[in-house]
Amino acid sequence: MKKIVPFSFICCFLVLLIASCNKDSFITSKDAYLRLSEDTLHFDTVFTTLGSTTQYLKIFNSNDQKLKISSLQLMGGTASYYKLNVDGVSGTSFTDIEIEANDSLYLFTTVKINPNTANLPFLVRDSIQIQFNGNTKWIQLQAYGKNARFMKNVVVTSDSSLTNDLPIVILGSLTVNEKKTLTIPEGTNLYVHPNAPINIYGTLRAMGDTNARIVFQGIRIDDPYKNYPGGWPGIYFSNTSKDNVLEYCVLKNAYQGIVAEAPSVNSFAKVTLNQCILDNIYDRAILCANSSVNATNCLISNVGYGLYALSGGTYKFNHCTFVSLSNDYLSHKNSLLTLSNTNSDQTVSNSLNVILNNSIIYGEGGFVDDEIATLQLPNVGFNITIGNVLYKQKSVLPFTPNASLPNVSPLFDSINTGNHFYNFRLKDGSPCIDAGAVSATSIDLDGKPRNTGLPDIGCYEKQ
Repeated sequence: MKKIVPFSFICCFLVLLIASCNKDSFITSKDAYLRLSEDTLHFDTVFTTLGSTTQYLKIFNSNDQKLKISSLQLMGGTASYYKLNVDGVSGTSFTDIEIEANDSLYLFTTVKINPNTANLPFLVRDSIQIQFNGNTKWIQLQAYGKNARFMKNVVVTSDSSLTNDLPIVILGSLTVNEKKTLTIPEGTNLYVHPNAPINIYGTLRAMGDTNARIVFQGIRIDDPYKNYPGGWPGIYFSNTSKDNVLEYCVLKNAYQGIVAEAPSVNSFAKVTLNQCILDNIYDRAILCANSSVNATNCLISNVGYGLYALSGGTYKFNHCTFVSLSNDYLSHKNSLLTLSNTNSDQTVSNSLNVILNNSIIYGEGGFVDDEIATLQLPNVGFNITIGNVLYKQKSVLPFTPNASLPNVSPLFDSINTGNHFYNFRLKDGSPCIDAGAVSATSIDLDGKPRNTGLPDIGCYEKQ
């Protein structure tokens, strides 16, 4: 007896068969839809000879049939600064690229800019042409390149000065020998490799200017790495180092900012910081072990720790702003100031002397109740004088701040942690305005004049 196949089953089978065949066939209509995740690839500054930077995009076939890209080519050809990789295959020109229905492929683009004699930044452009079913799509490529001077494992053995005509890339390490001085002129930009410490056994004089600051930062300044903390080790001042001065300097995205070991060998502070910015530091912005630092008009912002002084030492801060706000890159989970006359295991103790005036110590967005942490060993000097300071503190301090503002907001000008925008100047109505004590500091971090009467507290004067 013959079995009768239901008509409905035959219809379903034919539908599935047609659909399957349809997906295996190529769409040839000019109305075929091909989508790009980006129409322009932007490459930030790429240092010449340093290597390459890669960006990628995806090419989507949003059709229910396979799509064939008849041609995908880099218009600059083999002479281009750019190279392509399409789904694992390198080259500058590709043909008959198949993309399955409702699928996609990766297009990687790498740029390497060769050195030239130009001292000014230059923009290197190219484009990628994609042709399919009589249609043409374009992808624009733009890289902002600079020529640079490279310093690899440099040891300063005599008094020397850098030049600021080109950016300086530090590889390996930079060491200043004992009794030798390295001078960095205004407007110098230094880009430091992640494994390249700056070691000062002699003297560093980094003398910037209001309109020409000296900038220390990591070598990765392409997205998203340019905003990551911990991109370079920091600057270490040894026990033999002396008379170091940093003025109008910016240290950003380091693992640690300033590390100072042992007391000064003379009557001057081991490190003097004037109008400096230490920003986006992963660990300790200023780490000192029984050393000495004088700082005026400095901004220490979005850091793991601000000032971390252990085993004693002598520290003077005037018109400084310590502030840390939790964001995508750093969580505010440590006190901004740690002041101790001993080390963590209490095996080394020395007298601690701190004078901190006209300053802000404030954090938000984390789990920190006390922005000032102290560890005091009895019978060892512990002398802390704080005056005219806005600070955030829940616990009782072992000293009494004078004429200060506890647990109030400083009312910074404008903050947007989502967009990583921070303006730590003061807005109208800030309690910091005219709340300072008269001092010899006549300018602020911007180099602008302070009030002739009572100044504002913090590194910025409301203009």
